[in-house]
Amino acid sequence: MAYFAAILYMEKPELNATYRPQHLEFLEGLEKEGKIFAKGPFIDGEGGLVIYKADSYEEAKILAEKDPYIVQGVRSLQLHEWEMK
Repeated sequence: MAYFAAILYMEKPELNATYRPQHLEFLEGLEKEGKIFAKGPFIDGEGGLVIYKADSYEEAKILAEKDPYIVQGVRSLQLHEWEMK
């Protein structure tokens, strides 16, 4: 199991509140499956961070790209493998 940091940069702030409930429901489901290590918004309002637990980059990318914020273009995605020390 590896960790992957999904940086979700705000692209369409006017749509953020519309899709927030779906985003949170999506993350809650993955938390129950043990696929989320940590998550939260950036204080400056420019987006947020989700740290996924996955077996590969490809698996993490598939998970991250299913987030309603990404699907609806509300936020852009940068995904990096993260080494916890």
